[in-house]
Amino acid sequence: MDGNGRWAKQQGRRRLFGHNAGAESVRACCEYAVEHGIRYLSLFAFSEENWSRPEDEVSGLMKLMFKSVLEERETFRKNNIRFRVIGDRSRLPADLLQAIDAVQQETAGHTGLTLIIMLSYSGKWDILQAAQRYAADCLAAGRQLPLDETGFGNLLATAGIPDPDLMIRTSGEQRISNYMLWQCAYTEFYYTPVLWPDFRKNDLEQAIQSYNQRERRYGKVE
Repeated sequence: MDGNGRWAKQQGRRRLFGHNAGAESVRACCEYAVEHGIRYLSLFAFSEENWSRPEDEVSGLMKLMFKSVLEERETFRKNNIRFRVIGDRSRLPADLLQAIDAVQQETAGHTGLTLIIMLSYSGKWDILQAAQRYAADCLAAGRQLPLDETGFGNLLATAGIPDPDLMIRTSGEQRISNYMLWQCAYTEFYYTPVLWPDFRKNDLEQAIQSYNQRERRYGKVE
C-alpha cells in the first residue's frame, strides 16, 4: 500500500496524515471484496524494514493499527470477515498484540472474506522462520525429515492460505519489496500510479479486469 507519505506531502501534511487517509482505502477494498465474493485479501501494512523509519512515524503507525483493529471488529462481525495478522510478533506492542489476538479469536469461525494484514512481515523472514522450524523438527526427531515444496509451504506463516493470484502495487512502484517471496512464484502483477490514499473500488476493479484478461500457464504450453 504505497504512496501514503507522498500523498501527505502533496497536501502539505506530515506522513502520518497519509497513513490515516490510507485507512479509508483499506475499507473500500474490503467492501469491494465482500461485495464480489473474493475469498482472500492480503494487505502489506508494515514491513520488517519499516522498523527503521523515524520513531514517531513507527509509533503513530502502531497506534493507528491498534485503533483500526478495535474499530473494525463490528464490521468484521456483520460481514462474516475472518481477520488474521501475519508477521514477526516479537517487536509489536503488547496492547496491539492483545487486540489482534482478541479479534482473531472472535472471527476465527467466520466463513466469508479472510482479511490478512501483514504486519512486521518480510518474505525473507518468513522463509527463514520456516527453515528454522524444519531444523527444529529434524532435531526433535533425531533425523533428517523428508521435505518437498508442499511440506515447506506448510511451515510458512501463510500456511493454509492460497498463494496470491494477483499482486497490486500502487504509486508506480515496480518491485516486490520482500513480500511473500516464496508464495508469489506464479502471481500476476499489476502496477498503478495511483497513490494508496486515492485507491478506491474502481481502481481495484481495473486491476481485476486486467488480471481476468491474462492467460496463466504456470510454465506449461497450452
